[in-house]
Amino acid sequence: MDATDLLPLLGGPGNIRSVAACMTRLRVEVYDRDSVRTTELRTLPGVLGLVQDADALQIVLGPGTVTRVAAELQRLLDPLAARGASLKAAQQARNATPFKRFLRRIGQIFIPLVPALIGCGLVAGLAGVLADLHLLTSLVPALSAVAGGFMALLAVFVGHGTAREFGGTPVLGGAVAAVVVHPGVTHVHAFGLTLTPGQGGVLGALGAALLAVQVEKACRRVLPAALDVLLTPALTVLLPGLVTLYGLMYAAGQVSAATGRFTHVLLADGGAAAGFVLGGLFLPLVMLGLHQALIPVHTTLIAEQGSTLLLPLLAMAGAGQVGAALALYVRLARNGRVRSTIRSALPAGLVGIGEPLIYGVSLPLGRPFVTACVGGAFGGGFVGLLGQLGSTVGATAIGPSGWALFPLLKGSHGPAEAAAVYGAGLLVGYATGFAATYVFGLSREALAELNTPKAAPPSQEVPPSAYSVQDK
Repeated sequence: MDATDLLPLLGGPGNIRSVAACMTRLRVEVYDRDSVRTTELRTLPGVLGLVQDADALQIVLGPGTVTRVAAELQRLLDPLAARGASLKAAQQARNATPFKRFLRRIGQIFIPLVPALIGCGLVAGLAGVLADLHLLTSLVPALSAVAGGFMALLAVFVGHGTAREFGGTPVLGGAVAAVVVHPGVTHVHAFGLTLTPGQGGVLGALGAALLAVQVEKACRRVLPAALDVLLTPALTVLLPGLVTLYGLMYAAGQVSAATGRFTHVLLADGGAAAGFVLGGLFLPLVMLGLHQALIPVHTTLIAEQGSTLLLPLLAMAGAGQVGAALALYVRLARNGRVRSTIRSALPAGLVGIGEPLIYGVSLPLGRPFVTACVGGAFGGGFVGLLGQLGSTVGATAIGPSGWALFPLLKGSHGPAEAAAVYGAGLLVGYATGFAATYVFGLSREALAELNTPKAAPPSQEVPPSAYSVQDK
């Protein structure tokens, strides 16, 4: 449970007079007790009890939790933060389409794999550095084996996660996906073609496991209980396994190879333009939930080529966001609440976690979100331009961004140049995001209103017109 669950049940930010926390209880003074939905409040997961006295509502949350929720609630009482939370909730509601829910489920397959991808990526990077410097050369094969073991069986983990996410038996999804990486596929000949282990990669594993889930569900619907325990696992492995061998692996292999070729051509021939577009549009893609579609693409590129050239470009969006936040910090010198929000969210933004800055600062203000995208576009264009000139930069794992991506970089001319190119791109993103936001991020009216030292009363809402992107 968090404060965003609690706030609507208390009547919204305009109904709260004050918030305080003791060891186990959250004390909330409200203007109108009738606006508090006490029945729902009592049954909210995480609420251990509710005590109503003459002065305040006492919500029992327990030690530790009460401190965290009180701090979150205080932040949400800031009209700007409340507007950001409202925008986030509205965006999540708009994203609840079948297609976007499907993309989120695809994302959920790969998110549990991120720690292993990061760990193996760091080990692979260390092995590469030692090999380049001719240090501890006897250790390099061992490090390569440690880093490569997970990647060699990545298809199995993807199959396991796919079946789990779409309602099948995880181990059966992993079993079917294991066909993709089995050495014995070299003896399978179909339509005059010979397969190779790993052909199709994660896309093949994903498709095989999705097919296995459908076969398993069909078997459980039609088979009698006495035969279900034997025939369902066998048919779930057999039928999708044969489809995978006699068609899916080849088709997925063609898609994977085409993805790699397209990425290479895109960045080799149109690096600056491609980087500009990718860096500028990534924040809106995140808002729309469409960034989930890129996770299998990143993973495919890492499996096929050892790194994804797209991630460093997309990471420039976070740089633009940081630059925009710094400009707002300077421009709103008399607004303690906005500056406090920026101070608390900026460290996360520097390591690539942009949501606190997006929903707490730039998106509620409107224009700064657009100028942050401008900063990301110029940062991405810079990195893309250098890639077009021959200094490509890729990431050996997905998940980290911002400064956290430095240890996972891989470049065409070694890790040092890759870090230099990526770092220069971040600086371009910071500088452009700062300049664009400083000059265009706030209208005169919004600047004057937001720099008023007195905070608006809790019962007042922030005028949407003050923060509209359309302000002149």
